[in-house]
Amino acid sequence: MPSPGANRTTSTLRQQVYAQLRRAIEQGSLRAGTRLPPSREHAASLGVSRNTVLWAVQRLQAEGYVEARVGDGTYVSQAAGAPPTQGLVAPPRGLSRRGQLIAETAARWRPPHVAARAFRIGAPEVDTFPFALWDRLSRQSRPGQRSARAQYLDPAGDPDLRQAVALWLWASRGIRCDAAQVVVCSGSQQGIDLIARLLLDVGDEVLVEDPGYPGIRASLLGHGVLARPVALDTQGLRIDEGAAQWPNARMAVVTPTHQFPTGVCMGLARRQALLQWARTHDAWVVEDDYDGEFQYGKNDGKAQRVPALCSLPGSERVLYVGTFSKTLHPGLRLGFVVVPPALVEAFAMARAITDRHAPGDTQAVLARFIAEGHLLRHLRQMRELYQARQRVLIDALADASDGAWQLQPSDRGMHLLHEAALGSDDETLSRQALTAGIMLAPLSRYAMQSPRKGWLLGYAGYAEAEIRAAARVVGGLARRLR
Repeated sequence: MPSPGANRTTSTLRQQVYAQLRRAIEQGSLRAGTRLPPSREHAASLGVSRNTVLWAVQRLQAEGYVEARVGDGTYVSQAAGAPPTQGLVAPPRGLSRRGQLIAETAARWRPPHVAARAFRIGAPEVDTFPFALWDRLSRQSRPGQRSARAQYLDPAGDPDLRQAVALWLWASRGIRCDAAQVVVCSGSQQGIDLIARLLLDVGDEVLVEDPGYPGIRASLLGHGVLARPVALDTQGLRIDEGAAQWPNARMAVVTPTHQFPTGVCMGLARRQALLQWARTHDAWVVEDDYDGEFQYGKNDGKAQRVPALCSLPGSERVLYVGTFSKTLHPGLRLGFVVVPPALVEAFAMARAITDRHAPGDTQAVLARFIAEGHLLRHLRQMRELYQARQRVLIDALADASDGAWQLQPSDRGMHLLHEAALGSDDETLSRQALTAGIMLAPLSRYAMQSPRKGWLLGYAGYAEAEIRAAARVVGGLARRLR
């Protein structure tokens, strides 16, 4: 690889070394499994500093192109060494460096925009949503109120909605916050984006769960932030390992109530350790509580609900991200972030710069929907429905696979994980299922360095007949794996 030249700035050198390494991987010059040269030798051959090479390699590692093997060096990952048809394509010419980052992350995370079908994860039940009630609440607004909401509004959100959310969080998730701390946004993805834009700089390091949600990593990488993978155990993110491996990390993003995608719940001791890490390192913790409302209990349906991380003492450096895309439906495009009082104005202005504010009528109806108790009643119905559908999925898949797939029940969430042995191939079966019309996500798709394999099965948004039909297809495929 030719030397980038000594007359470039440090930033340009880093970008060029990174781009040339990535191009070599994507074009096949560096094949999957190839060991990269030691950083000192690599830097000497290029005529650049070792830190320049380390920065480029670390970014490639954060994006999944390479993987570090303890005591054995850095290797081109199997996923990154796949042919270009896998989606790793070069961004179009003419983009800025930030534009290139965004375009590149889009090659790794493409949010679904087709109608959900079994077993796609993250899809709530929408057919039984009380649309008639919603329409009736909308029509109850007086003409003067409608006219007022047709103007430019507070970018932080409708005051009534912020108040309703604050009261709901206290009653449902144990979070004590003032309505002024609630900033309304267009779902949790925009909330993560606002956090990254306002609290992180290019080159900052953020601890993320591995496996974890790729939409979070995409947002971070799009801002030039380095997503640092941290392994999980039965208590969630191993903050002790993360702090040791990435001592300069400025933030951790976690899903503590129901970890996505493995489903584990972070215990109290681990939560306290995470909060202590944030205080000690002057770092932030982002709590993504994407489906924290769906806690079912064991057999009697009476759940001892785990409160939010943000509700614990010492959680002053926690930013809580919530969404109505799961509790109600994704079409609302409404979520919120609970931030410390000193940050509210900055978050509101960042929201204003992006898209001014959320639709006034929708915010007003949602505020009434919450305040009049309709959200509570809807969630009670959905918890019962989802728990019943989970049981149908477990039984149907066990029968269809002749016992090959025995899913473990969960007292929370909207999907189940069937984990496979390490070294298994989970992509092939997922492709076979998709050919048959079934959306079955492989666990490896959500991993950065984790070797864990398996399949994710969403059940919340699908009628029992559809679950059984899809289970017969997957069960037949699973029998062939034995």
